[in-house]
Amino acid sequence: MPELIEILGESQGRVRRLLAERYLVGSRRNGPLTVPSVFIVGGRPLASLRGTVIALQDAGFDDDELIDWLLTAEESLGRAPIEALLAGHKSEVRRVARALA
Repeated sequence: MPELIEILGESQGRVRRLLAERYLVGSRRNGPLTVPSVFIVGGRPLASLRGTVIALQDAGFDDDELIDWLLTAEESLGRAPIEALLAGHKSEVRRVARALA
């Protein structure tokens, strides 16, 4: 959490709110909360991440599963979903995420 606070330049309360409101998502599978650095662009959460995270949650994914899905190559996209989001293809990614439900 301290690193995340520093990277975002926000208070601990604001960072917790970003996590609670799903603008960012992290994992505790290896101990302390970690957020993949690729989810932060220019010191801000990736704008298209929130809607995608919500679509994946609606499909039944927990945080660890949705992080894994975002970072792993997806055959129907021809690349990892996070790469498609970074390239501005959020509709395509969300279409695939909704189909997983």
